[in-house]
Amino acid sequence: MASLAIVLTTSAQPGGGFTRRTPEERVAQIHQKLDSAFKLDAETFTKLDTALVVLYRAQDKRMEELMAGGPGSVDRETMMAERKKYSDAQDEILKAVLKEEEYTIWKEKIQPSMRPQRPPGGGN
Repeated sequence: MASLAIVLTTSAQPGGGFTRRTPEERVAQIHQKLDSAFKLDAETFTKLDTALVVLYRAQDKRMEELMAGGPGSVDRETMMAERKKYSDAQDEILKAVLKEEEYTIWKEKIQPSMRPQRPPGGGN
């Protein structure tokens, strides 16, 4: 019981404790959502999963490079531009494997449901 309490306490840090998911975890989440919505074939999923893992690894590497100077070393506009670049690349990958109506469903319904929800009041 004591070890369970320690694990639960350390994994539920209030106010912080946010850990970025690995590229593989992010791809698995997208894979699950797309599979339940569209039932893509295995070959399509293999290509999609591979392309997204490569993209997310490149994105993580770039974000690490930008943040290497410490907090405040990169302005907000630069970070937003980099994130948009990778978001646009993800969109192009998905457009290549989804039908037009499936992509529309992805953008309008599925993708917004995957965004982390912030607590009311800005979390302060």
